[in-house]
Amino acid sequence: MKAAAYKFLPPELADRLGNLGVSVRRPVEGGLQGLHQSPHHGASVEFSDYREYVRGDPPHLIDWAVFARSDRYVIRRYQEETNLRAFLLLDTSESMAFHEQGLHSKMDYAAFLAAGLMYILARQSDSAGLVLFSDKVHRQLPPAGSLEGLRPLLRALEAIRPAGRSGIEAALHAVAEQVKRRSLFLLLSDCLCDPAEILRGVRHLHHNGHEVTILHVLDPAEMRLTFTGLVELKELETGAKLLLQTEEFRDAYAAEVQRHIDTLRKGCADCLAEYHLVDTRQPVEEALHLRVRRE
Repeated sequence: MKAAAYKFLPPELADRLGNLGVSVRRPVEGGLQGLHQSPHHGASVEFSDYREYVRGDPPHLIDWAVFARSDRYVIRRYQEETNLRAFLLLDTSESMAFHEQGLHSKMDYAAFLAAGLMYILARQSDSAGLVLFSDKVHRQLPPAGSLEGLRPLLRALEAIRPAGRSGIEAALHAVAEQVKRRSLFLLLSDCLCDPAEILRGVRHLHHNGHEVTILHVLDPAEMRLTFTGLVELKELETGAKLLLQTEEFRDAYAAEVQRHIDTLRKGCADCLAEYHLVDTRQPVEEALHLRVRRE
């Protein structure tokens, strides 16, 4: 795959991602040898536990050290390492078009993150799928496990035009019902919904055995207001307008944004999901390091 052909995976970014990897904490399921634990046992490298030897088992699997200590015939069991299947859930609602102080609009920034993560996953012989949603899921592209297979996913990122309201909870419930195999879900969104709704969707995925990461993408101007005086604010997703005196609500606004962030962070921690706040002033590669590791 020639990275130069893709807006959100320029060659200079792809080159810098070559020694990065994505891993998971919870066991995943799959058939290829990879970097991740499987819930199934097999002949591999990481010891899990013992089981009693039964007639028909190959004698060379017996742990003779345990036999010498306990006079019991037991066989070691191992955690099988397997490939990871990940889904990038990308919010394409109207509010994602916002761009004030960041390097890119939230939409483009999230698309760079998605492209980088998909590229890293494919390079490590894992697979990545893409789900685009606003008030409902609009498009789903099945997981691709090769660099060439990412072509339609990367092209889909370039075709996004932010529109509509955000319905994160509905999107998370929808994919939780569809995806049966344990997988990694990475939500890229500005999370401008009730945190309780978002967390209900996260808990649904967690309950089904999936691992979840939220990459909460915000422009710095959304976290602390920079304008002064009397201003007219327009809500991007509804078009509603409000006339306000900035000085009267600046501190209250910043406190409410922080409360929103803290609620999401704590809610994710409570169900073992990862939460990362992403400031669009950060270089994309730096933001990717929030979720990847160096090999």
